[in-house]
Amino acid sequence: MASQTQGTEQPENPCIRHCCLDNNDICLGCFRTLADILAWHSATLEQKQQILNECQIRKSAKQK
Repeated sequence: MASQTQGTEQPENPCIRHCCLDNNDICLGCFRTLADILAWHSATLEQKQQILNECQIRKSAKQK
């Protein structure tokens, strides 16, 4: 569930509990890199949005 920080809604953590890293350290469940996963908790709103955008790009590329 999204939390509130200083009146700005934070994006929901994209983890779907299907954690398995590929050879490039990208999770096959949420498409975050290992670095993204580790940084999520302390990331700013802008950084989280960037992570989510990159996840979507990786997911789309994987589905093609």
